[in-house]
Amino acid sequence: MGAGHGAFTLALADLLGPGASIIAVDRDRGALASNARAVAAAFPGTQLTTLVADFRGDLSVVPALDGLVAANSLHFVARSEQVGVIRALAARLKPGGTFLVVEYDSDSGNHWVPNPFAARAWPDVASAAGLVDAREIGRVPSRFLGAIYSASAHGPRE
Repeated sequence: MGAGHGAFTLALADLLGPGASIIAVDRDRGALASNARAVAAAFPGTQLTTLVADFRGDLSVVPALDGLVAANSLHFVARSEQVGVIRALAARLKPGGTFLVVEYDSDSGNHWVPNPFAARAWPDVASAAGLVDAREIGRVPSRFLGAIYSASAHGPRE
């Protein structure tokens, strides 16, 4: 979600391997075209579908998903709207589907990263959005805001 030019789409294609099916969602058609070219060049065995949509709005074009990745995208959502946006994204998950987030580990942002949320906040944010089993799964240092973490949660099983 918020796939942009594809840095995280490429990482996901690498992790999933040949035969993977990925849906990249972004409101910028040009960025998605760049994303598609990069994935096709580096991972020809990956099926990439691009959807032009703003993940903060109408998601009716997005089918039911086994999992989703919001990597460095949720910090562009106003803090007061983050839980609602995550809830709407989570509603696109199949029962038990995985929600992955990659975010700066900070509760205060800057011009480029306006609304990050720290890893310690993820369990409460995820729970408020209807997700379960939230946990941090990794982190790396960052010269911007100290660190970047990845975390997961799951949609409830029916």
